[in-house]
Amino acid sequence: MEEVVVIVGAGPSGLATFACLKQLNIPSIILEREDCHASLWKKRAYDRLKLHLAKQFCSLPHMPYPPNTPTFVPRAKFVEYMDSYVEKFDINPKCNRSVESAVYDNHEAKWKIEVKNLITGEPENYVAKFLVVATGENNKGFIPKIPGIESFAGDVLHSSEFKSGKEYDGKKVLVVGCGNSGMEIAYDLSNHGASTSIVIRSPFHIVTKEMIRLGMNLLNYLPLWLVDSITLALARLAYGNLDKYGIHRPIGGPFELKVKLGRSPVIDVGTVGRIKKGKIKVFPEIMKIEKDSIQFNNGDTEQFDALVFATGFQSTANNWLKDFDYILGNDGMPKNKFPSHWKGTNAVYCTGLSRRGLAGVSSDAQKVADDIAMILKSEKRHN
Repeated sequence: MEEVVVIVGAGPSGLATFACLKQLNIPSIILEREDCHASLWKKRAYDRLKLHLAKQFCSLPHMPYPPNTPTFVPRAKFVEYMDSYVEKFDINPKCNRSVESAVYDNHEAKWKIEVKNLITGEPENYVAKFLVVATGENNKGFIPKIPGIESFAGDVLHSSEFKSGKEYDGKKVLVVGCGNSGMEIAYDLSNHGASTSIVIRSPFHIVTKEMIRLGMNLLNYLPLWLVDSITLALARLAYGNLDKYGIHRPIGGPFELKVKLGRSPVIDVGTVGRIKKGKIKVFPEIMKIEKDSIQFNNGDTEQFDALVFATGFQSTANNWLKDFDYILGNDGMPKNKFPSHWKGTNAVYCTGLSRRGLAGVSSDAQKVADDIAMILKSEKRHN
């Protein structure tokens, strides 16, 4: 089957790219391994999750949120929004399609894509002039290799498998990872009666949603360094010095680190207050695990019933994109630095790998569609 554009992945990145191409009358198809669009949001997100940025920064191209949508969109509302997006742009992903390989044919100047139909087990072959990698940053949950982890007697799960703390009432649970997911899961566990601890290894900024919203609006008028100074002053007023609680601020402001390294600040949902009251205990790095006992690098040893790893995700695009070096590095992330990350050579693109959330997704999708339109227009003019 020959296509103009093949998009791999039916999450927000793939849907946004399809919509932008459709607005320019460029045909495309989406291949999706799961049995639905937006599977991460529908199947692998915890119940209390909300978008961390205000809705004005989290819409997909060509469709703002309805006026009655809450400022910070809950997961269920975001799923509804994406379902409406699919309906509006008449997006019909080919689901249950596992892309096994994508190779660029230099002679034909086309991408050859081998796909397995997960329903029938039959192979399918696609040929495309353009290929878009839209499988996202959050493709496969990452659990680090810790000595003795295989001996742990309790539950071991990744944050993508966690739904609600109510399942752990009365149990001792250790959350490994102190990003937004880890801190929010720890709060949810504590809220539901679990004896909760969290591993904090690295420095990070603690802010509120309102501080980030204010900062993002101020960036339209003020330099980044000044917005960082204002945000940090507000954070100090709100939280004070958190060093004695095991939470340390990094060098560089929250917006500077986001721009330079793609590192997000932690948006507090109440976790810091629980830590200050001693209701959530902070531990440093894990050294080893022996059955239900965890030994930390400060010499402490404690027993737990469950481990929740909020240790991030890995891009798996390199597993099937055999010519990944046209656009990706060995880690499955763009090898070109922002803002040139989205375009590779030989007509391959990526969307949703900028570490800039849904705003980055929308920007990538529009740039990819515009670039493809420009190439097609140029070719038509010369033929």
